[in-house]
Order: sequence, then structure tokens, then C-alpha cells
Amino acid sequence: MAVVEADPDELRRLVGRDLSRDELVDELFALGVEFEGEGDDGLEFEVVPDRPDRLSVEGLARSLRYQFGDDRGVRVPEIGRSDYKIRVESVPERPYIVGAVVRDIDLTDGVLDSLIQLQEKLHATLGRRRNKGAIGVHDLTMVKGEEFVYRGIDPDDESFVPLEIGDAGAREMTPREVMEDHPVGKEYARILEGAERVPGIYDDIGMFSFPPVINGKRTEVRDDSRDLLVEMTGTDEWTVDKMLNILVYALSDRGATVEEVEVEYDDRRALKPDLSTESKTVTHDRIESMLGVEFGTDDVVDLLERSGMDAETETRDGATAYDVTVPPYRTDVMHPLDVVDDIGRAYGFNEMEPRYPDVSTVGGLTESTRLENAVRKQLVGLGFQDLLSFVLTNDDDCYTRMRRDAPDDGVRIPNPYSEEYDVVRSWLLPSIVSVLANNTHRGYPQNLAEVGFCAVQDDDENTGIREETHVAAAVSGTDAGYEGAKSRLTSLVDDFDATVETPPTEHPSFIEGRAATVVIDGDDAGVIGELHPEILAEREILQPVAAFEFEIDALRS
Repeated sequence: MAVVEADPDELRRLVGRDLSRDELVDELFALGVEFEGEGDDGLEFEVVPDRPDRLSVEGLARSLRYQFGDDRGVRVPEIGRSDYKIRVESVPERPYIVGAVVRDIDLTDGVLDSLIQLQEKLHATLGRRRNKGAIGVHDLTMVKGEEFVYRGIDPDDESFVPLEIGDAGAREMTPREVMEDHPVGKEYARILEGAERVPGIYDDIGMFSFPPVINGKRTEVRDDSRDLLVEMTGTDEWTVDKMLNILVYALSDRGATVEEVEVEYDDRRALKPDLSTESKTVTHDRIESMLGVEFGTDDVVDLLERSGMDAETETRDGATAYDVTVPPYRTDVMHPLDVVDDIGRAYGFNEMEPRYPDVSTVGGLTESTRLENAVRKQLVGLGFQDLLSFVLTNDDDCYTRMRRDAPDDGVRIPNPYSEEYDVVRSWLLPSIVSVLANNTHRGYPQNLAEVGFCAVQDDDENTGIREETHVAAAVSGTDAGYEGAKSRLTSLVDDFDATVETPPTEHPSFIEGRAATVVIDGDDAGVIGELHPEILAEREILQPVAAFEFEIDALRS
């Protein structure tokens, strides 16, 4: 999930209320935005991936104004006319571009920093690390002419002066030189790897942007810039449309005025930004049955307006229903149930009274859940702290940083919302190592354990996926070693009347000669050993770590 830093004073000013720190935290938590802690420049909040419109202080403030009822319904910024045009020539790698002209924006007092933060957070989430969509923001006064060309170019034929980043001085470079020598270019060259032609954007003077990599120095935005050209390129038009809408709303909330840009393709013309709304229909009965609360029709309309939506009441087949208008910056409302969720949040999930379901059966824990709870209890008794980490991860964290190749039977998400979460984990130790890496500032020893879900592909399963529950634990401290991890493993297995053996083995995540197979009641169940120094060094973990992991089914008697 993305973490957004917000200056509390600026957040109060944009909300229009003098809220205490605790009130800000509590009100945002009620909206599903969790407080992460204090950052260098403000409060840090974790935003769920399906609400990219909240990836800025402007978006957080907008949500709070709606929650308080200070803003109501769908607000669509007025889009002025302009003569600016982008002509698209052949760009097969990134065929879509959108744009907007933003005027009279005051970028002082941290507003430029907020804009840059929103740009980078959108890159990481909706833009899939710029693969699906990338944003360029330019000082309009430094862009010459009103008609721009977006075309594919030979990476060795054209040159421009890219932005200075770090030690990279300002000098004229070709796109290929940028990808090979510039720090930002080297980071994002992977997106255009293998492409014979790369994208470029031109004005009357020449090339001023090399999307999705870097802007030109000539059009650099500064605190004193007042008029901006925003362009976004990508592989999916819906994505870049929504990214532009979110940015336009944030700048509009700052008092800027927005003008359209015409995009001319070979076969069509389009005016951007596209701030058209969408509609969803949900019945009154479904709202009440899903939330378990009785509402009047006026109550539902009020809650929807406090969610930033408009609603009209209608009758369908004798039942009351609502035709709901969804604002242009919302990317998450795909189904009527998403509308119901917004109604529940506006009402307040904490305000709902829990009640037993009207069913004749009595629930209870399954055998597997009882075993998991028993293992957790024993691990805590052995001095471990129980963890609960994300099931979704990525190849880099789960395998590369653990000195392993990604397995052929790994489970992948075909259309992930974020590249940070595009793999279902097949083992738990990477999650524990991540927690250790994030807590090097805390005291030692650190003994962590998790009983959690993993999955691998298996053609013998009806779903093609075999779900497994693993047990993993790690000890970290000055005297942490194989013997300490094994003694705890042996004690844990003994508690379940099973036997454990540890014949030597080799594993890329562990030190050679300090690793063994975990054999429980004669069956190979997992691995134990001391983590390889390369893993610890890359994660900046300064204390040795010994760990084990095995499948929990090995403990079933």
C-alpha cells in the first residue's frame, strides 16, 4: 500500500476545520485510511490501492470535507477552452496520451512538493511504476507554440537536455544516452527495453519530454511557475485518463483553473481531460440487507452525497432504487456493492450494532484453524512474537532478495492493481525478513514467527492452485545461530507428539554448511538454517539471523 505524508496544518487548512492531531487520525481511520506514524515533514497515512484519489493531502482533505458534510455531491471542475493540441504520430510502445493546461496555480508553501508526491504515488500505483501510465508536468511559459507532436523516434537520432537529478549535470543527451548514463534513465530504461523507437514530445523548438523516463530541463517546474502543461502517456487510455483526472482535481482544489487539450489521432479526436461521470444503480433493499441497517430514502441520498456522489430516487418493478452518479476521479466504483460500501463508511461502520445472523446452525472453529491457533500459542510460549503479514508480494521481495529464482509453480496475479503485489507468496520467511529489516532500530534479540497462507500451482487441484499453511520463525541477535533455531523447532514439534530430524542440505537463502531439511515423522516438511550474509547485508540487518519454515500439515497426527 502507498504511504502519503501530509502536513497536519495544511490538512486542517484544506479541510476548513481546526481538528486536533488525534481527530485527524480518527476521522481518516473511519474512512479506511490508517495512520502509520510521524514522518520528517508531517503525518504518514497508508492509503489502500483502490483509492488513488487519496494519494495527496488534497485528496485526504476532500474526503474529510465530504465526510463532515461540508462538501456534498459530485463536483466537476469547469474546464475552459484552449487552442492547445497534441498530434499523435506512430508510437506503438505507448499509443495513448492525454493532457491539460493548468493556470494560476500557486506552487509555494509546499504545494510543489505535494504535486510531486502525488505524481510519484500515481506512478507507483495506477501507473504500475510508469509501465502503464507516466506523468509529465511542465512550465507552460517555457513550452513554445500551441501544437505539440507525440511521436516515436530513433533513440540515437534526437537529443535534448534532461532534468538534473543528483550528480547528473545538465547536458544534451540522446534518449539512448539518457537510458544508459542518467540515473533516472537507468532506473526506467526497463520500460522501453527492446523498443526500436522510443516516445518523444515536441514543441516548436524541439523535443522537451522523453516519456515515460524524464522531462527536459527547459520546461522544469519551479516554485514560481504559475501555468502548467500536464501530459500523461501510457499503454491504457482509461488509466491515463483517471490519473489525469485525479491530478486535475488536486490542482483545482488548490484554486487552479483547468483548460482542455485536444488530442488528435489518425482516426479520431478527443478533448482531455475527460471528466465524464459514470452511473450505478443499487436498490434500497440491497443496501439494507448488506449493511443490516434500516434507512429512509432521504438518509441514503444524504449518505451518498457525503460520499461525493449524486443520487436520484426511482422505482423499478415496484422497488425503490437509486441512480448514483460517480465522480470522474473515482477508479474503484465498479459494482453496486462499491456504492453500498461508501454508504456504510459515510454512516460509520462503528455505529452499526452487531447482531447474530438469523440462521439455525451454530458455527465453530475448523480442525485446521484449531491446529493453527495451537501452533501460534506454542510459538508465543517459546518466546516468539506472532506476525500477520500480507499474502501478496512480488518476485523481488519473495525470491530475488532471498537469493532464489522464482519457481515455475509460483502463483501470479494476471492483472495486479500494483506491481508491488503481483505474486501470491509461496513461503513465509521473506515476510519475516522484511519485518526484521524494518525494525533494525529496535532492541535485540528479536524473535518473530508467523503461521500463514501460501500457495503454489498444482494441476491435481480442481482450481489449479494448492493452498498451504506454513509455520515460519526467525531468531535474530548477537548470539543467534543454527542451534538456537533448532532447539526451538524441536521443542515445538515435540509439543505435537511428532519427531523431527534435520539432515544437512543446501539452500540459496542459507549459509552453506549451516542449513538442513526439516523432516517431521519421516516426511520432508521444510528447511532450517542461518540466513546468508548477502541477504542480511542487502537488507541492512546487522545481527545474524537463524530461521526455519515447514508445512503445518506435518504436525497432524
